Amino acid sequence: MAKVLVLNASYEPLNITSWRRAIVLLLKGKAEQLEHNGQYLCADLPLPTVIRLRHYVQVPYKEIPLTRRNVLERDRHTCQYCNYKGDDLTLDHVIPRSRGGGDTWENLVTACVRCNVKKGSRTPKEAAMPLRTQPRKPYSSLHFELVKHTRGDSNHEWRKYVIGI
Repeated sequence: MAKVLVLNASYEPLNITSWRRAIVLLLKGKAEQLEHNGQYLCADLPLPTVIRLRHYVQVPYKEIPLTRRNVLERDRHTCQYCNYKGDDLTLDHVIPRSRGGGDTWENLVTACVRCNVKKGSRTPKEAAMPLRTQPRKPYSSLHFELVKHTRGDSNHEWRKYVIGI
């Protein structure tokens, strides 16, 4: 069923939880409801879509691993040169490895096989293939989840609480 965005007392996104866990937090007085989508659990209890904790929770910073899956997720499974969406995607080094380009968030992008071969061991400028978006390190692993859950028209209530979506 529905997922619920949990905000810290400072209104920053903390995590995504089930509607059941959100209801428990509301009933125990540990959170307040900020948004709902018009569905009701019972006559006087709207099903929450966004809740905010009443007390601030300290969350340690967690580094996001640089993996193929995470680069694909960051780039929304889209070629950063021609906008192709599909299964034939590879990772491309913006500055080729042969020229000292490393495996970093800022140097890896998703590319279709055709564009990757066409670009070869040149920079995007030399190949006359500008990037659609500049690669950067993502905010957090929660950010990946938020992007997934707000694609299309789902969970549109969350967007005003999340930067960069």
